[in-house]
Amino acid sequence: NGRPAKEPIRLYAGLQTADTVDGQMAVLLSELQRTKAFERKLLVIIPTTGTGWVDPVAARSIEAMYNGDTALVAMQYSYLPSWISFLADQQKSLDAGRVMIDAIHQRWLQWPPDRRPVLALYGESLGSMAGQGAFGFLPDVLDMDFSSVLWVGPPNASPLWKALTVRRDPGSPEVQPRYDDGRTVRFAQASGPEEIAAIAAPPWRGPRVLFLQHASDPVVWWSPDLVFERPDWLKEPPGFDRSASMRWYPIVTFWQVGADMASNVTSSAASPVGHGHSYGDSQLDGWVAVAAPPGWSTADTDRVRTWLQKSMSAGGPELQ
Repeated sequence: NGRPAKEPIRLYAGLQTADTVDGQMAVLLSELQRTKAFERKLLVIIPTTGTGWVDPVAARSIEAMYNGDTALVAMQYSYLPSWISFLADQQKSLDAGRVMIDAIHQRWLQWPPDRRPVLALYGESLGSMAGQGAFGFLPDVLDMDFSSVLWVGPPNASPLWKALTVRRDPGSPEVQPRYDDGRTVRFAQASGPEEIAAIAAPPWRGPRVLFLQHASDPVVWWSPDLVFERPDWLKEPPGFDRSASMRWYPIVTFWQVGADMASNVTSSAASPVGHGHSYGDSQLDGWVAVAAPPGWSTADTDRVRTWLQKSMSAGGPELQ
């Protein structure tokens, strides 16, 4: 960024860290104290995907935006790919996300309000669903003092996403719903930086919750209901990257979207970046929409995007 920077803090508890979720949390809370994570400007809680992965693009984006004055904390709850974990034991992800968020939030509350970091929440795929497990409904997110929430590619069964989509404002499409006229939560198809910026345009006061979801992402749209029920997203005009020729057929569509989902979450080459379950640097735009530092500009975003593209093409350490 051309400015002085700190080395960012990354804290991670894998399944081998301790025998239980409570044991993992004890280690994370201890490390939050040891590394002085609560003295950073921004603290990001990150429930992971099924395999315990955190998208390095999302991690590097927010770290670059805050010049390293950040602490990212994540915890693994499974070895299974997200789609298998979702089918076999989705409750485990919800329980782990709730335990993690509650414990860190309680420790955060112990710090004086004028000294503690800004609190943010991020989750991708099953990590998004795990994070939503901590909340009964939208007011609970606000009550826990999160200033920014970015949820990317949420599974169709995600409890908060599902409730907001079902209760969307009349006339707004399922593929990009609007809830309470966008007062707190908004949805973006992530078709490009301009579209995300338009979705996030003022007025948007107070805590911000943003869902990024591609119209072509099978993780977002696969549901057992597809067996015998035509969903709204296949009745409406197609989203920006869904084929207009797609039709719903009983049983057939269920298996087609299910196979597409398995392919998308097991192979990074299943969909090009920016489509399917591959969100790429649109996550940077998502972070800018919900958590931009004071004075942040389009030029700042472009500079970070250029660095991201260079660093990711050259490889480098991922948050694993």
